[in-house]
Amino acid sequence: MNKFFKKLLYISLISICLIKVEKIKAVVPYYYLPTQKNLEKESLSIGKYAYQLLYFGQIKEALNISKLSVTINKSEEKLWLILSEAQMANKLYEDALISLKKAENINSNISEIYFAKSNIYMQKSQLKNAKIALEAGLRIEPNNHKAIFQLGNIFLMEKDYSSAIDFFNKSVKIKPDFWQATNNKGLAYFELDKKNLSINFFEEAISIEENAEPLLGLASCLIEKDPNTALALAKKALIKDPNYVDYDYRKEQLWGEKLQNSTEKLLKNEELSKAIKLAKSKINKIS
Repeated sequence: MNKFFKKLLYISLISICLIKVEKIKAVVPYYYLPTQKNLEKESLSIGKYAYQLLYFGQIKEALNISKLSVTINKSEEKLWLILSEAQMANKLYEDALISLKKAENINSNISEIYFAKSNIYMQKSQLKNAKIALEAGLRIEPNNHKAIFQLGNIFLMEKDYSSAIDFFNKSVKIKPDFWQATNNKGLAYFELDKKNLSINFFEEAISIEENAEPLLGLASCLIEKDPNTALALAKKALIKDPNYVDYDYRKEQLWGEKLQNSTEKLLKNEELSKAIKLAKSKINKIS
């Protein structure tokens, strides 16, 4: 009997201890401390979310989220690139340049860093810096047709039309259906008084994509040679994109003085008055 009572007492003591342990577990909170690896992984997920917000036009939210991602993980160049895009979208160009410099310090062999820098310098009208940045990016990624096209645009802005055409040709050689480069060859040739070549390239661009820009460019080329076709093309262009009725907007698209003058004459045609009035009303509604 003594042995039995001893065993019973022993079991009772163990049970009491277990009950106390369970009670303690119920009261004391359990904290999960994430590892550095988990934090870095989470920061990339946050960065991707910020990029999605940018894509859907939620630029302020994207900026805040991308700032959070680099706070968690300062050693990931992709996060600094996303932050720079969010800063650019919010027109914080100087901040974006700082973020790109951070990315470059981590990994200087990423072409996107230099292409992004060139976009900022273009916004700030610093063409020399934009050109240097593009050339740096192209040393890493020599067949980037968009970057080559952008270099051509800088030469177009500098009125070095022959150099601009050379770069547009290189861009089209890499991507034959890149209508923007073909269109801009039309812009350049018009300023060189080679209207027939300009017509050819505007027509080629339209055959790839019937965009308002080559439609109106072609109309401006044909107004004296074939006024009926020119007026029909102009009407179609203004329906597709009313912004092209505006001189300043066309200037932003790098239209030269000669093509601008020809287009202004075209738009004074009485037959286009209704189309112009409608286009201007649509612009006012948008703004």
